[in-house]
Amino acid sequence: MPNSKSAVKRMRQSRRRRDRNKAVRTRLKSAVKSVRAASQAAEATDLFRRAVTLLDRAAARGLIHHNRASRSKARLAAHVRRLGGTA
Repeated sequence: MPNSKSAVKRMRQSRRRRDRNKAVRTRLKSAVKSVRAASQAAEATDLFRRAVTLLDRAAARGLIHHNRASRSKARLAAHVRRLGGTA
Protein backbone atom coordinates (compact mmCIF):
# COMPACT_ATOMS: atom_id res chain seq x y z
CA MET A 1 0.00 0.00 0.00
CA PRO A 2 1.15 3.54 -0.71
CA ASN A 3 2.52 5.49 2.24
CA SER A 4 2.21 9.04 0.97
CA LYS A 5 -0.52 11.17 -0.48
CA SER A 6 1.28 11.46 -3.82
CA ALA A 7 1.71 7.67 -3.99
CA VAL A 8 -2.03 7.22 -3.46
CA LYS A 9 -2.73 9.61 -6.32
CA ARG A 10 -0.14 7.90 -8.54
CA MET A 11 -1.80 4.53 -7.87
CA ARG A 12 -5.19 5.97 -8.76
CA GLN A 13 -3.83 7.44 -12.01
CA SER A 14 -2.06 4.19 -12.89
CA ARG A 15 -5.25 2.20 -12.44
CA ARG A 16 -7.19 4.60 -14.68
CA ARG A 17 -4.50 4.47 -17.37
CA ARG A 18 -4.22 0.68 -17.14
CA ASP A 19 -7.97 0.27 -17.62
CA ARG A 20 -8.01 2.70 -20.55
CA ASN A 21 -4.99 1.08 -22.20
CA LYS A 22 -6.47 -2.38 -21.75
CA ALA A 23 -9.67 -1.27 -23.47
CA VAL A 24 -7.70 0.23 -26.37
CA ARG A 25 -5.59 -2.94 -26.77
CA THR A 26 -8.70 -5.12 -26.73
CA ARG A 27 -10.38 -2.96 -29.36
CA LEU A 28 -7.21 -3.09 -31.45
CA LYS A 29 -6.93 -6.88 -31.28
CA SER A 30 -10.60 -7.26 -32.18
CA ALA A 31 -10.17 -5.00 -35.21
CA VAL A 32 -7.18 -7.01 -36.45
CA LYS A 33 -9.04 -10.29 -35.92
CA SER A 34 -12.06 -9.01 -37.84
CA VAL A 35 -9.86 -8.16 -40.85
CA ARG A 36 -8.38 -11.65 -40.74
CA ALA A 37 -11.85 -13.21 -40.46
CA ALA A 38 -13.36 -11.22 -43.34
CA SER A 39 -14.11 -13.32 -46.40
CA GLN A 40 -15.28 -10.59 -48.79
CA ALA A 41 -12.73 -8.20 -50.30
CA ALA A 42 -14.91 -5.09 -49.84
CA GLU A 43 -15.63 -5.93 -46.21
CA ALA A 44 -11.94 -6.62 -45.55
CA THR A 45 -10.95 -3.30 -47.10
CA ASP A 46 -13.31 -1.35 -44.84
CA LEU A 47 -12.20 -3.25 -41.76
CA PHE A 48 -8.57 -2.77 -42.77
CA ARG A 49 -8.95 1.02 -42.83
CA ARG A 50 -10.42 0.95 -39.33
CA ALA A 51 -7.67 -1.35 -38.05
CA VAL A 52 -4.92 0.87 -39.53
CA THR A 53 -6.36 3.89 -37.75
CA LEU A 54 -6.43 2.04 -34.43
CA LEU A 55 -2.89 0.70 -34.93
CA ASP A 56 -1.53 4.17 -35.70
CA ARG A 57 -3.31 5.66 -32.72
CA ALA A 58 -2.02 2.97 -30.37
CA ALA A 59 1.53 3.46 -31.67
CA ALA A 60 1.29 7.22 -31.22
CA ARG A 61 0.18 6.74 -27.62
CA GLY A 62 3.02 4.35 -26.96
CA LEU A 63 0.78 1.35 -26.29
CA ILE A 64 2.56 -0.63 -28.98
CA HIS A 65 5.88 -0.02 -30.67
CA HIS A 66 5.67 1.83 -33.99
CA ASN A 67 7.51 -1.02 -35.74
CA ARG A 68 4.92 -3.48 -34.48
CA ALA A 69 2.17 -1.25 -35.86
CA SER A 70 3.94 -1.08 -39.23
CA ARG A 71 4.45 -4.84 -39.31
CA SER A 72 0.82 -5.50 -38.47
CA LYS A 73 -0.37 -3.06 -41.14
CA ALA A 74 1.85 -4.69 -43.76
CA ARG A 75 0.62 -8.17 -42.91
CA LEU A 76 -3.01 -7.08 -42.91
CA ALA A 77 -2.53 -5.26 -46.22
CA ALA A 78 -1.06 -8.41 -47.75
CA HIS A 79 -4.03 -10.40 -46.46
CA VAL A 80 -6.52 -7.92 -47.95
CA ARG A 81 -4.69 -7.96 -51.29
CA ARG A 82 -4.83 -11.77 -51.35
CA LEU A 83 -8.60 -11.51 -50.96
CA GLY A 84 -8.69 -9.17 -53.94
CA GLY A 85 -9.29 -5.91 -52.11
CA THR A 86 -7.28 -2.74 -52.10
CA ALA A 87 -5.13 -1.96 -49.11
